[in-house]
Amino acid sequence: MDKNEMILVSVDDHVIEPPDMFQRHLPRKFADDAPRVVTEGTINQWMYRGKPAGLVGLNAVVGWPPLEWDSEPSGFAEMRPGAYDIHSRVRDMDRNGILASMCFPTFAGFSGGHLIQFRDEVTTEVIRAYNDWHIDEWCAAYPGRFIPLSIAPIYDPDAAVKEIRRVAAKGARGIALPEMPHIEGLPSYHDEDYWGPVWTALSETGLAMVLHIGMGLRSLTFAPGAPRDHTMILACQVTALAAQDLLWGPAYRNYPDLKFSYAEGGIGWVPFYLDRCDRHYTNQKWLRRDFGGKLPSEVFRQQSLACFVTDPNAVKSREQVGMDIIAWECDYPHSDSIWPDAPEWLEQEFGQAGCTKAEIDQMTWQNASRFYRWDPFAELPRERATVGALRALAADVDTTIRSRSEWAELYRQSHAPA
Repeated sequence: MDKNEMILVSVDDHVIEPPDMFQRHLPRKFADDAPRVVTEGTINQWMYRGKPAGLVGLNAVVGWPPLEWDSEPSGFAEMRPGAYDIHSRVRDMDRNGILASMCFPTFAGFSGGHLIQFRDEVTTEVIRAYNDWHIDEWCAAYPGRFIPLSIAPIYDPDAAVKEIRRVAAKGARGIALPEMPHIEGLPSYHDEDYWGPVWTALSETGLAMVLHIGMGLRSLTFAPGAPRDHTMILACQVTALAAQDLLWGPAYRNYPDLKFSYAEGGIGWVPFYLDRCDRHYTNQKWLRRDFGGKLPSEVFRQQSLACFVTDPNAVKSREQVGMDIIAWECDYPHSDSIWPDAPEWLEQEFGQAGCTKAEIDQMTWQNASRFYRWDPFAELPRERATVGALRALAADVDTTIRSRSEWAELYRQSHAPA
């Protein structure tokens, strides 16, 4: 399939939230407690009620030389503007041939985990404000280009249910939830008394439960002296741990309309994991597990979406993964991001795997659109939504790799007084 004919929908990107995001959405009585950006030199740090709320390091390295990538804090001035500016973001999407994007939070935590260190009314209002900003400003600025994703005050199930129903009415398509809530001091996903109301609300509204790698890393115990590489390579392995709690707990089995998306965990783990699940289920009868007359693999594939940035061997084994559950992600502006050459990368990966046009369409947009109940062509006709058509709009987008200091100088010049 010619890359220019592809339709690309990315189900995992990230927004670096702009400093003024709460000004128009948080009630005035909570203004003193609003998260705010503290600046020291070229470094910007989000703070929430006196405590750091997330770092922007590897979360915004697109456009930097790889040897300058670092997990240390950075500043808005050093970033490619597409990380935090919606207009620049859409231009960068056009240059990469991407029709639509689902964006996870950054400072708030991929599932709101950096905010819920304070579990009270103020945080509940901050979460509401975050969702309003994301849906009403970030996504609404360019209709049809973003799939709205929300967070919820999961420390209070009643408040979480209320927020799920509220954002569903506003157009959200998913709720980002932690891989392993018990490591955050919340009940595990085996506690149906706690999570049941949340799962019921998600099932009734059609919103998916979206789990992103990273927030469950503390479930792993590394060897003393293990390098940083361990956390980056093994983060995707936590996806299987999260799936195990959900598939073998009450979530999948008692809520057949509930949907689960696993972001950035790759897809190569799925065949091995499901083979093991089925073998265990059929072999260990004495445990008396019940999947409603189905195999665990059948239940998983009926309710799941598995997502990959690049996974060449798994793409070659796509039938064993399940053609109906595979979706693609770009991960802009993270260090794993494929920008600005995603179409070229995918053309090669799909070509080497011998994928047909129909299979490519499933993986690059059809599965995601069906799963999230989202019409990719509601705002932009299909002929204007292809890689070739979008790139034609963005031929002038500068893709130069620049050092952090060079980006900072460009920022200084563009923000200098007239």
